[in-house]
Amino acid sequence: MTRIGRWGTAALGLALMTPACGSSDADDAGEEATPIQRMPTVQNEFTPVELEETIDKLVAEINENATESMQMTVMLKTLSAFFAPIATGANRAMGEIGVTGNVVGPTKEPGDQQRDMKLQSEQIAQAVTDGAEGIGISPFGDANAAAVDDAVANGVHVVTLDTDLAASKRSIYVGTINRSAGETAGKTLLALLPPEPGTVILHGNEDPTWDDGLDRTQGAQGVLEAAGHKVVVRQVDWSDEGADVDWMKDQIETADPPVVGLLGLFNLSFRCAMAAEAAGKQDLPIVAFDFDARTVDYMREGRIEATHIQRQYYEGYLVPYILYGIKSIGLDATRRILAPQMVGDSLFNLGLDVVPGDKVDAYNEFLDSIGANE
Repeated sequence: MTRIGRWGTAALGLALMTPACGSSDADDAGEEATPIQRMPTVQNEFTPVELEETIDKLVAEINENATESMQMTVMLKTLSAFFAPIATGANRAMGEIGVTGNVVGPTKEPGDQQRDMKLQSEQIAQAVTDGAEGIGISPFGDANAAAVDDAVANGVHVVTLDTDLAASKRSIYVGTINRSAGETAGKTLLALLPPEPGTVILHGNEDPTWDDGLDRTQGAQGVLEAAGHKVVVRQVDWSDEGADVDWMKDQIETADPPVVGLLGLFNLSFRCAMAAEAAGKQDLPIVAFDFDARTVDYMREGRIEATHIQRQYYEGYLVPYILYGIKSIGLDATRRILAPQMVGDSLFNLGLDVVPGDKVDAYNEFLDSIGANE
């Protein structure tokens, strides 16, 4: 199929989340516009208070201006697993704002990256044709930059999330700043290690073609090496669990100086615990990333000490508000309000939730309270 239809279940195998209601024509009718009202903030030890305050300030500034109708689309790599809470947040925000919008993406996990990039570029062009004034996008790769630039040239605001397109003309990136995230994870593990230097295994990435993974790995590596530890990196093998576990098991059994801890930097972090178990070293400190069910199981067993969560719900929730803010009060004013979490003038750092092993249930309750469990 080469022709892209309007968004819907039949369009290129996309699944359509429940669209937000279209905004009213109160302004056109001469009536007073209804101010945006956010869902009440959940009070919890994991509630990101500073982030919530920033969103409230943005909403207050928008409400000081005449609200306008707007059409937007949020495009995700998939609507399942890691991206499901992003879709939840984006749909909720669009409903609160009252824009005409939807969240679209494949129902299955991504496959061929070149095919996926081409399809996503076609989706961007179709969204512009269909009248979108704002696009939030989790791009598959650099090949999507040209389509983003074309959209911007047609007056469409673009915000990236999860993965950035720094070389494009997008306005703002919303998500994890991977080098600082790696540094945070490195410090979490460092606090659990013995004072004498040893070998630390990173289940990470050394492939220079994957910038985000490399930045996260190098951030953690820098912290641990600065403390005097020897760091060895296992290049994550997404398809071969056995190869990952066997490599790390061998390091645990033979490394000099001995292995004193392991750090997993992606959602397959539980493989670190599998390797320690295979080597008969269940007492090694292990720190993880993301909230995979198997990672949670190992945390409950006391085998993984802590994990780091990327706040996917807020990633999705912020994007419609930022797009609407850019239209309503302008890009510069929006950036000024977002400044407490901005790195430079275009990177919005969501931060991380650091979840200790004994807080798994509390964190699950928090996710459930905002509808953000995967």
